[in-house]
Amino acid sequence: VLVVCAAVILALTLGTGQTPPATDADTQPSQPSQTQQDKPAETTVIHLAAVGDLNVTQSVVSAATGDTDFTGALLDVAPLLAHADIAAVNLEGNFAGAPYGTDRSAPQQLAQALKAAGVDAVQLANSYSIYKGMAGLSATVNAVRTAGMEPLGAYADPQEAKAGKGYSLITVQGVKVAFVAFTKGMDGMALPAGSENCVNLLYTDYASDYQKIDTDGITRVLDSAKREKPDIIVAMLHWGSEYNNTVSESQQDICKLLQSQGVDAIIGTHAHYVQQMQFDADSGQFVAYCLGDFWGDGSRSGTEYSVVLDLEITKDNKKGDAKITGFSYTPIFTVAEEGKPSRVVRIREAMAAYESEYIDRVSDSTYQAMAYALGRIEARIAGE
Repeated sequence: VLVVCAAVILALTLGTGQTPPATDADTQPSQPSQTQQDKPAETTVIHLAAVGDLNVTQSVVSAATGDTDFTGALLDVAPLLAHADIAAVNLEGNFAGAPYGTDRSAPQQLAQALKAAGVDAVQLANSYSIYKGMAGLSATVNAVRTAGMEPLGAYADPQEAKAGKGYSLITVQGVKVAFVAFTKGMDGMALPAGSENCVNLLYTDYASDYQKIDTDGITRVLDSAKREKPDIIVAMLHWGSEYNNTVSESQQDICKLLQSQGVDAIIGTHAHYVQQMQFDADSGQFVAYCLGDFWGDGSRSGTEYSVVLDLEITKDNKKGDAKITGFSYTPIFTVAEEGKPSRVVRIREAMAAYESEYIDRVSDSTYQAMAYALGRIEARIAGE
């Protein structure tokens, strides 16, 4: 009787088109095959963020809260640096002990704040490389490393310079980026005998006229870097003339030399003004002649605003080659208002906060200066 009843129920169920309730096994999503799981992505995309000069001045040193914490001054721009795969800054100063500020020396906590904001690499080849002598250079290199960042273009001593070969390698998601950094000079100072290779230099007459490009020295560093077979080579250059929009013939010659030697990106500093950018989408070669001042006292018109540059780097995992596939930038501003510590902010976001009457918004005069800066940044990047 039971068998007959079961047969009748089954027949009625099938006849009405109903299906038996699903089991747990039936409702599980289909799993990709082993072949699908192991298939690598066709391309890998990473982003390099770069900013201009961090000028160690009294205004910068005084921005610390409680005399030691600089993180608040960089809080607004930290996401731009931290979200990038690699972030780099040019430090115009050193970590060589007190006195701080006007003597171009900063406390170690500034290095820690840069790291906390997302900075991975610090250019040390610039006007202030040996401002405190070789002892100051050594202390600065070690302070940058202690904070967990990579020093670029300078070495603590001749032995380290020989071992380093003039370049640094940073690998992210399988994309190998070689960094080289050079300076036109060191504010008229010369490296002492025996320490000639402790700072990478663009000119052989670096302590005087800046006319004789050190082609052999530059090529030697790039040849060493290329032996590592990097996917991308980035050159950070402290060059040009201060407070000037002009790109010199010498700079153009250096560009040609670097690009002929396989450099993909040239990122400049020292002029303290934002200057023109050039990008060849076919070759993937990019040049920013100067990014302006990332953070300083902003006392001179044109130095209070700059940009955070973002370079998109794409690697074809099948072919094994990589190139720069795009760039963008975010306008930023050093806010230095009376009675408040200086800080670096994103211009558009700060203007929106002012318009919405947010707490701790900028002053009316700073708002007007930011509005003007937006137009000037666009014009300067276009070379106007």
